[in-house]
Amino acid sequence: MLTNFVRAAAVLLLAAGAFAQNDPDRKEWIQLFNGRNLDGWVPKITGFAPGENYGRTFRVENGVLKISYDQYTEFGGRFGHLFYRERKFSHYIVAVEYRFTGEQVKGGPGWGLRNNGVMLHCQAPETMRREQDFPVSIEAQLLGGGPTGERSTANVCTPGTEIFRNGEMAKTHCVSSSSATYRGDEWVRVEIEVLGSERVRHMIDGRTVLEYGNLQVGGGAVNHFDPEVKKDGAPLGEGYIALQAESHPTEFRKVEVLELSGCMKPGAANYKRYYVHRDDSRCR
Repeated sequence: MLTNFVRAAAVLLLAAGAFAQNDPDRKEWIQLFNGRNLDGWVPKITGFAPGENYGRTFRVENGVLKISYDQYTEFGGRFGHLFYRERKFSHYIVAVEYRFTGEQVKGGPGWGLRNNGVMLHCQAPETMRREQDFPVSIEAQLLGGGPTGERSTANVCTPGTEIFRNGEMAKTHCVSSSSATYRGDEWVRVEIEVLGSERVRHMIDGRTVLEYGNLQVGGGAVNHFDPEVKKDGAPLGEGYIALQAESHPTEFRKVEVLELSGCMKPGAANYKRYYVHRDDSRCR
């Protein structure tokens, strides 16, 4: 009888410990980039099948995820995207810490100078045709400034998609943010809060620099796509996350996601007060 009592007490203590360890306000960031390799990531480069990493465009060196062109003789329109392929996301914050390095590869487009992006709600890489240049997605555009002049970062571009601002559909492919200009090889942290198809906020240093919503498939700025995938007018409420390669060397030292969808049942072991989208099927 004493043994049974001890076992029961141990179970209760373990359960109490598990519950005590869950702080509903503690933010649990998921590291998409592990700092060692590209496990979980799949490259798709224009002209190549998914999984073919031409010229080792995407690589990890010294704990940093690099977009590199040292094995290219010229760019040749080889726009690349590196997809986190483990799962889709719908309601979340994705944060990246990035910087631009070196010189743009020969033959890169003028607008590609110090230009990269985080692609949100992407189609799956295997649904892209070989010659397709960009995935149907929303791009949080990352830009670096030159020696003079102003050039914002955390802008938005819309390859194969449409967005609305102030109740009206955006009339241009890209919309600038109100951010400062970041020059040289300075590390910059950008956070993007994505709430399904409803609303997206771009933030730097805790300040919102751009906001838009009503995400849907449509528009142009993407070539050689499969029309069975690009269904214009469909709400765009979930998808994969990808990093771009648009001809300028770039480094990422952090790529992380904070889930905003999950168990919203108080008392559950994995309840989080900061969730905004209820999915009680995940409750434990």
